[in-house]
Amino acid sequence: MRSRHITATALAATVLAASLPATPASAAASTFTVDLATGTGALRYGATGFLYGLGDEGIPNETMLAALKPQVTAQKAPDGLQHPNGDALRIAPMFKRAGGREIQIYLQDVYQQWPYENLGLTDYLAKVDTITRKVVADPYRSSYVYVPFNEPDQIWYSGNLAGLLSAWKTVYQKIRSIDPGARIAGPNFAAYRSADLRAFLTYARDNGVLPDVMTWHELGDDFYTSWQQHYDDYRAIEVALGVTKRPISINEYARASGDLGVPGNLVQYVAKFENSKVDGCLAYWTTAGGLNDLVTRNNQATGAWWLYKWYGDLSGGTVAVTPPAAGGSLQGLAALDPAKKQARVILGGNNPGTGTYDTNVLVKGLPSYLGTTVHATVWGIDTSGTNPSAGPYVVKEGDFTASGGQVTVPLTGLKGQSAYQIIVTPDKDLTAASTGRYEAEYAALAGTAKVTYGSNSGYSGTSFTEGYGASSTASTNFVVTAPADGYYTLALRYAAGPYTGAPVNRSVRLRVNGTDLTDVALPGTTDWNTWKTVTTKVYLPAGINRIDYHAYASDDRDAANLDYLDVAAATGAVTAYESETAANTLSGTAAVVSDAAASGGKYVGWLGAGSANTLRFNGVTAAAAGRYRLVVGYANAEVVGDHQYNTNIVDRYAEISVNGAAAKKVFFRNTLGWSSYWTTVVDVDLAAGANTITFGNASAGYAPNIDRIQIAAVLG
Repeated sequence: MRSRHITATALAATVLAASLPATPASAAASTFTVDLATGTGALRYGATGFLYGLGDEGIPNETMLAALKPQVTAQKAPDGLQHPNGDALRIAPMFKRAGGREIQIYLQDVYQQWPYENLGLTDYLAKVDTITRKVVADPYRSSYVYVPFNEPDQIWYSGNLAGLLSAWKTVYQKIRSIDPGARIAGPNFAAYRSADLRAFLTYARDNGVLPDVMTWHELGDDFYTSWQQHYDDYRAIEVALGVTKRPISINEYARASGDLGVPGNLVQYVAKFENSKVDGCLAYWTTAGGLNDLVTRNNQATGAWWLYKWYGDLSGGTVAVTPPAAGGSLQGLAALDPAKKQARVILGGNNPGTGTYDTNVLVKGLPSYLGTTVHATVWGIDTSGTNPSAGPYVVKEGDFTASGGQVTVPLTGLKGQSAYQIIVTPDKDLTAASTGRYEAEYAALAGTAKVTYGSNSGYSGTSFTEGYGASSTASTNFVVTAPADGYYTLALRYAAGPYTGAPVNRSVRLRVNGTDLTDVALPGTTDWNTWKTVTTKVYLPAGINRIDYHAYASDDRDAANLDYLDVAAATGAVTAYESETAANTLSGTAAVVSDAAASGGKYVGWLGAGSANTLRFNGVTAAAAGRYRLVVGYANAEVVGDHQYNTNIVDRYAEISVNGAAAKKVFFRNTLGWSSYWTTVVDVDLAAGANTITFGNASAGYAPNIDRIQIAAVLG
């Protein structure tokens, strides 16, 4: 986010081809080796971090975050002025709900200007005092890490290491005087600086102010060829100085041009950070709240999002990977899960990025439980820029007979900017892999849910999930894509054969995007090799959705095996209400405005900036009392202030009240254009018959412009 040592000319030229020698188009296939017999440790998922990736509560949609196993996010100081969103304390509840581990607070982002205005250490200490007291009073206090300085080698202390060291000690001691248990990170240099890091650690050791987390940034071409050198050199400095090994967080990574949103480049960071077991946060080069170009329109995935989803899907432990060249463009990582009897490999990268390449993936050290013949399915994900991705596609699959405990999966015509995933299982496949089908054995499992590759027959894919009998914890979580807002049928294929103590007919509980919706009836099957399909019609928001079928009972009424989930567009009753209709009530400054891009050619604006300025939809009809989807069509392109390279978008919020009840505060992702209308889906409880829904904003800020709303029952 912050590096100023890259010139404008260099930014334009910062692409992978600039850092690595070109690969001839006719080059022979390389060899990418995975050794399943050599474990390299527990999965850290450390590369799944974000700098200003979160904007406000619900920005991005929580599902987009939760599916990735997020670890670290770096955000601005509470009530900071550097950017209009990204307050660490305000995003904390959502980040923790999504499973996040650590929230770093950039303390200097309390300042408004970039580079930060230097008002002297006394001024800064007063601000640090205020920030620290807010953190101490926060319920998520234990999850925060203080970052006192950001790129101090370029800001405030450029060419003045002695000044930085003195200020570090003073600020460190100030934080600890207020928060004795504080975790503090630094020095946060803009790049790896060996001599300065040695001097910093020596001073910090001698003065009792060692950071709890060691941080620096990797924003240049040298990452690709020199990451391991940086890492090894730093660890050697620790040993030489007698400093206890610290966690490392590269809390800004990826170059300003050519990396964000490109799976084939980002996989190289993921692979190297996971191999080194360090944390990393994608750099903030564009707009806040979009997981650094992994997310578009708030809950739709770019191609790069799927790379990190694959990363989050890894289970078991990591295993040794040897790329064709340690500093080369093709990199990857792999994990082996003995319980699931699956190995997964993620790889990608080529120079030039626009070209294609061939590689032979050699998988050796095959464990006996995979058998002498294994099945491998290869998936690809292409770059989509900041546009929604169509999702992964099947590249190839096949059975491979082991020789000497190893198999080779030949891959040809791989795209330089794409990433690839290989799933290796026992040779138990009965049907071909399908892009549009979500196999249970590849889904995220929790509780007692498991894949056994037993003697059952008739299933799809390579296996199925079981473990629902005598369990209230089993869970199979599918991550699916809905191309547009609307109704979809969720077709679950299952078996529910005879089971001692269980009723003939079973059920499992359906949870969508973290909320339980209904219990799905599963009529019994004659045996465990007979499969049936049951469908549920659900209204889904466009983009990524989490569909979870889980056990819920203390008895065996939910004992079933799950095979796959098919998702298909369906029809259902959706009622639209235009904002400009005369049936609505406009109060205060609220006004109807013409815009050809809006539905019906008009919208209602000037909402909020005071409690009197509201739009009330009257006569919103519900057939029965219950939970409904409120689909809000809106536009919001507000920008505050100026920045050298970040666009300081504002995520406006609306206070939404149903039938005069307490208002619900909902943030709306910036649409990047006043005539660009997006939708946000909000759940509301409606009474049978006519209802009112009111939009406003009692604060000094405006609500988004409202085009129209649509109402749909959650279950069709």
